[in-house]
Amino acid sequence: MNWMQRQSKYENLAYTALWGLLFAAPVLSLYIRTASDSNLEFDWQEVWLVWRKFGIYLLLFLIHNFILAPLLVYRQKRVLYVALAACLLGAFTLYQCSHKPDDFKHRHSAMRDRGPRDRGPRDKDFRDMERHDKGPHDDFFDHEPPPEDDMESMGDRGFRHREFKQGKHVPPAFIGQHDIVAFFVVILMWGMNVGIKVYFRSRIDRKKLVQLEKENLEQQLEYLKYQINPHFFMNTLNNIHALVDIDPEKAKGTILELSKMMRFVLYEGNKQGVPLSREFDFIRNYITLMRLRFTDKVSISVDLPTEAPDCLIPPLMLITFIENAFKHGISYKHDTFINVKVELEDNGSRLRFLCSNSKADKPNEEKGGVGLANVKQRLNLLYDNNYTLNIKDEADIYSVELMIPLQRT
Repeated sequence: MNWMQRQSKYENLAYTALWGLLFAAPVLSLYIRTASDSNLEFDWQEVWLVWRKFGIYLLLFLIHNFILAPLLVYRQKRVLYVALAACLLGAFTLYQCSHKPDDFKHRHSAMRDRGPRDRGPRDKDFRDMERHDKGPHDDFFDHEPPPEDDMESMGDRGFRHREFKQGKHVPPAFIGQHDIVAFFVVILMWGMNVGIKVYFRSRIDRKKLVQLEKENLEQQLEYLKYQINPHFFMNTLNNIHALVDIDPEKAKGTILELSKMMRFVLYEGNKQGVPLSREFDFIRNYITLMRLRFTDKVSISVDLPTEAPDCLIPPLMLITFIENAFKHGISYKHDTFINVKVELEDNGSRLRFLCSNSKADKPNEEKGGVGLANVKQRLNLLYDNNYTLNIKDEADIYSVELMIPLQRT
């Protein structure tokens, strides 16, 4: 997936930037030193010696980043990760302890061959660095050996000097301070690598969760719309069936209005949002169709804005309440009414829908049926808590007030 590839790209860019800064540090440091001291020269060999040490850490990082860390972060194989990491860390420790620093060996031998007067300021820097890298026994060899007469009295120390004078190697301590520091540097580096991978993995998981929720929401909305459409057409066809017996000519006009409404449902009903003006036209066509069926005893009042802003509204959102009013509010024994009103508030950013109707003598036991229940669920899915729906079911009047935000095109 594209966003997963972008996350991996950002992670690799972060690693590249960090290692680039690390390898650039010795070059910048040496450049600053040579610029501030005219007696020093820029020596790429010193930079190479530092880079060679950094290269070992880079190799360990690459092995951990592409082989070990995925076992822990993505595949959840903790035991295998710990085992492999311990083996790799042990191998690095053995290598580190068996290869003592000899970065300045060639310069050390040159310094031995030169007299004190031949050594310049740069040699002083070298001596400082040499002293910093010495092992626990190096101070002993930096001094001139005592006379042969004193060798016997010095015991083991004299023996070591004889070994040194004869050119024999006396091994230093196996683990030094430098080795311990290198060990913890690798541990911290791997910990940082795992932390970065966990961070980007959490971002990927959050995006997956959001995408799954979005897909689930779209599936629920499609399911609800497929329930609303048959429910709506079933009631409309019942009205046409009644008109065929009462007035065939009106039935023909009703079929024409129904075709306009079907065109809207087929071509606009599957969209997430339709223009507000098209939704108003659909409401007018529906009420026109319903007027053909009823006599003057039914008072139908419709107040819709003549000019609608360029906003979108979910299709068939308002018609369900109007359909419910016609279904449960019409009585053939006494005068009844249905009032529909739409107002635009906050400069057209919010819509206020009002629908009220009288109640029939025998209320329908369905309490609004499938359509009303589905529209409530759609409101919850689409607007969460950013809408207001007030329904009042009084003794003689049933009223609905809906406030929803509008989406600009």
